[in-house]
Amino acid sequence: MAEAWRRVKVWDGWVRLFHWALMALVAASWGTAQTGNWRLHFLSGYSILALLGFRILWGFLGSDTARFGRFLRSPVVVARYLGGIFKRGPDTEPGHNPAGGWMVALMLALLLAQVGTGLFADPDDYVVRGPFAARIDSATSYAVAGWHFRLFNVILAVVALHVLAILAYRLIKRHDLLAPMLTGRKRMPPEAPAPRIASPLLGAVLFALAAGAAYALSRFGAAP
Repeated sequence: MAEAWRRVKVWDGWVRLFHWALMALVAASWGTAQTGNWRLHFLSGYSILALLGFRILWGFLGSDTARFGRFLRSPVVVARYLGGIFKRGPDTEPGHNPAGGWMVALMLALLLAQVGTGLFADPDDYVVRGPFAARIDSATSYAVAGWHFRLFNVILAVVALHVLAILAYRLIKRHDLLAPMLTGRKRMPPEAPAPRIASPLLGAVLFALAAGAAYALSRFGAAP
C-alpha cells in the first residue's frame, strides 16, 4: 500500500554535500587540466583530498547509511541482488543497494589513487608540483604524472557507468536514486526503521580535520 509509505531522512547533509562538491571538483580538475591552469588544478586536487579524507572518516563514524559496514555487502549478497536486477519492485533500501555500495567503494579507491599520484607528479610543464615529487627522481615523477592522466580516463568511465546505472534504475525498476541525494529523504514502507543520522557537528569536526590535513600537505609542497 503505497499510500501508507512515509518520507524518511536517509542521507544526511554531509553525505549530500560530499557527493555534489566532489562532482563539481572532479569537473573543475578536468577543466583546469585542459586549460593548463595548474595552480587551480592542484587546489582542486587538494580540495578533493580533503573531501575523501572526510568521507573515509564519515564512513566509520557517520550516519548509518554512510557507514562502510552498512553498505558493503558480501559477494553472495551482491550476486543475489544482481540476479534480480531487472525485476521491478518497490525500493525498500534506505541507502546504497548491494551493487551501488561497491560502486561507491570503487570510486573512492580510484579517486584516492588519482590524488595520490598527483602528490608525486612533477611534469616539465607544471608551474607547481606535488608535495612528494622531490622525494623521487624526475623520471619516476614524470611517469607517475602519466599514470595520473591515464587514471582519470578510468574515473570518467566509472562516472559514466554510474550515470547510466541511475538512468537504468529510473527506466527499468522505477527507482528514483537522484531525488533522495538532493533532498535527503526517501519514501519508505512503514515497517522500515529510519536510519540513524549522525550529528552535523560531528561532521563539521571531521571535515575540519580532513581539510586541515589536506592544507598541511599543500603547504608541505609549497617550498621549491
